[in-house]
Amino acid sequence: MYAIIEESGGQRKVTEGDEILIDLYNSGESEAGAAIEFDKVLLVGDESDVGKAKIGQPYVDGAKVVGEISDPMVKGEKLHIYKFKPKKGSKRKTGHRQRYSAVKITSIKA
Repeated sequence: MYAIIEESGGQRKVTEGDEILIDLYNSGESEAGAAIEFDKVLLVGDESDVGKAKIGQPYVDGAKVVGEISDPMVKGEKLHIYKFKPKKGSKRKTGHRQRYSAVKITSIKA
């Protein structure tokens, strides 16, 4: 079974057992193993029943995806930002690492 959920302004396809990275949840202070529910489910389908997916308008009624937090805070890869002004002798380099929470999907309820 798979589902497409809306999370942090984007859409993600998830199946049971997947581990996904979401934007930092609860400022990274939640416990590992804590349950989290995604109730904005856009589509629910099954690989064995091709063409029988439930499509929401915009969300599927009564559907939810349940997961557990496996790691409350994970750092993403470092991004380098360069600023340069030609003919001025001005350049600057900064970096950024986004923080995420790792969530393991435990069940999909249609």
